[in-house]
Amino acid sequence: MATEQELSDFLKGVEGRAFKRSVYHVRNEQAALDIVQDSMMKLAEHYGHKPIGELPMLFQRILSNCTLDWFRRQKTYNALFSTMGDFESSNEDGDFDLLETLHSESVPEQNESSETQLERAQTLRAIETEILELPARQREAFLMRYWEDMDVAETAAAMGCSQGSVKTHCSRAVHALGAALKAKGIRL
Repeated sequence: MATEQELSDFLKGVEGRAFKRSVYHVRNEQAALDIVQDSMMKLAEHYGHKPIGELPMLFQRILSNCTLDWFRRQKTYNALFSTMGDFESSNEDGDFDLLETLHSESVPEQNESSETQLERAQTLRAIETEILELPARQREAFLMRYWEDMDVAETAAAMGCSQGSVKTHCSRAVHALGAALKAKGIRL
């Protein structure tokens, strides 16, 4: 049984990664915040009594389901209001700047030249762009495996698919990212 403090510490620990993952999926910061908050509330309300060891997998599954629900709502909304220009969505505030997020989390070394900082910024933008271009399931598997550091079994459970599917999605994502970055002249 997780105590209130353990639950609170867990939620604080996953909040940042969950937000980044959600932004990559929905490409809208405000929607991502809503999804993460909704997921956290559902975990606390319905599964707060579970042992602390079960919370990571439960949270990943809830987050995936909340993201899918958001996409379903968007599809319905777009179907209803697609012909009404006043209701079309805009990307003015929906753009996610990975560099701002990374800068707030870790300040670059003072000894680093402006040229090195610029190169890193350009590389990160290129990586972010290519991640956003991946198909949804590949992006989801890639982010869970390599961003969230989840193993294959955890990722499969969170995505609701087989471990083989996770491996396939990750392999395709890595190959697609590698080819796209190589085409841009970026070597990692």
